[in-house]
Amino acid sequence: MEPAEHMQTIQHPAAAPRVPPRSAATLVLLRAAAGSMELLLMRRAESDSPYSGAFVFPGGALEASDLEPRVLARVTGLGAAAANATLGLSADALGHWVAVVRECFEESGILLAVDEQQRPLDPERQALLAPGRSALNAGEISFADFLDRERLLIPADRIVYVDRWITPALLPRRFDTRFFVAEAPEGQRVQHDNAELVESHWLTPATALERSRQNQINLLLPTRTIISSLAGFTHPAEALSHARSARAPENRPCVAQGKDGQKVFHRTDWAYAEIHWVDREEAGTSTYDLRPDQPKMLDRHVTRLLAPNANAMTGPGTNGYLVGEEELAVIDPGPDDPAHIRALLEAGRGRIRWILLTHTHTDHAPAALALREATGARIAGRPPRAQAPHNVSIDFDRVLADGELLQVGDSRLRVVHTPGHASNHLCYLLENTGMLFSGDHLVQGFTVVIAPPDGNMGAYLQSLERLAAMDIAILAPGHGYLIGQPAREIARLIAHRRGREEKVRRALAAVGPAATLATLLPVVYDDVAPALYPMAMLSLQAHLDKLVEDGELAVEGPRWIRRSV
Repeated sequence: MEPAEHMQTIQHPAAAPRVPPRSAATLVLLRAAAGSMELLLMRRAESDSPYSGAFVFPGGALEASDLEPRVLARVTGLGAAAANATLGLSADALGHWVAVVRECFEESGILLAVDEQQRPLDPERQALLAPGRSALNAGEISFADFLDRERLLIPADRIVYVDRWITPALLPRRFDTRFFVAEAPEGQRVQHDNAELVESHWLTPATALERSRQNQINLLLPTRTIISSLAGFTHPAEALSHARSARAPENRPCVAQGKDGQKVFHRTDWAYAEIHWVDREEAGTSTYDLRPDQPKMLDRHVTRLLAPNANAMTGPGTNGYLVGEEELAVIDPGPDDPAHIRALLEAGRGRIRWILLTHTHTDHAPAALALREATGARIAGRPPRAQAPHNVSIDFDRVLADGELLQVGDSRLRVVHTPGHASNHLCYLLENTGMLFSGDHLVQGFTVVIAPPDGNMGAYLQSLERLAAMDIAILAPGHGYLIGQPAREIARLIAHRRGREEKVRRALAAVGPAATLATLLPVVYDDVAPALYPMAMLSLQAHLDKLVEDGELAVEGPRWIRRSV
């Protein structure tokens, strides 16, 4: 059984009881095979369960006996404190390693155990353990008694934690399942129990995924996701080495309402982090729609109002944020659209005291002037270093300094100067919650254009590095939903920009003396649709300018020349 597979469509959230998830553990068994790597999949028996016939990994719920001192004393290679730290638990984590070995043995016949001299079990010894397996499955003997009688140990250091899936809160049966990966003992033979699991196959990840695409086997989302994560490895040792060095993600599917009805969202969905932030109790009442001029309360400090200016450059539109309770600051009021300004005024209900701009681009700033006229609020931000067509002229009531603290009622906003996308770009950190209003420094779904002369790639990367060192809980971007895991997202963006810079270097070497913007563009941005080349050319210019600033390039008319090192 694989309890993490309980991710079906939820029909009646109001009627579903709220139950705590039961701890469970599942094992991904790997083996080497003729220059490739295979994993074990087992088919569940036909039943009235929504997971009937699905191919799963062996695993199941933790039992009280998995935490008995006698069985824990049989675990080697991993102490209780280290296990707790690995799973992020205060106690009892080591029981997951016991459960995953027990469940694997009961369901598949493969036993990840060693004798008291740390020697793995060979096929002959596995065959002799068959009566003990039958007794375990019949409940006639405990796992502790079995290990004691057979004088076996559980080598927990050979079993690596890789993933976590938590069933949505509205389901009547819930599991908090930890996934582990291990190499199968050489020579041991799979013997499915012919009860819960009635078929078993060793398949390469690529074959399993292809059979799933062809509807030949049924892989539910957690299984398919983990198989996909293993598809790039050709040997179990590679997969285990990567798993030891990587941080296991948490997948906590959540439920929200919208124009297409109730939907379940997963970690890779754009709305996922926002739904969790808004719906802390996982009641399934949050919305996933991004509707212009419809206020959405993100938490008690922040309400978002989306501007009706969706296009290829703004995505769903520009996010305006109303921050505060008794008094409000509006961050990035957006375009000078009368209906949008009325919506801001209605949402503000006479409480708007500040208008804060992340920068003065035409999709973020024009409404500030009309909003000030209507409310008497003060406009704060910074003027740009260089005027450009995409900047709007603003006469600021207050020019903000880096590190300055703005008190808006009980809400505290820290000013962070983040030049790069624009020389005057600011982020605002809401110290009450750790939410960072990132403007166009970090947005959802695409990388922002860095357009010289006001945009600067070197400054942009330095600003990202600065944000990486800050304690940020969630990102509130200028476009799109709230973005979770800020540290990971910032690291991803830095890696992306550094990777593009390296691609510029390779293109310069390939093109040689003919290196101009026109000749470099299709080489550096061969992964971008030609329709986006005008925007890509601006960022290419910014990358080249950075390499000139770094002393790597010189400019001779329209050509870019590599300096000799």
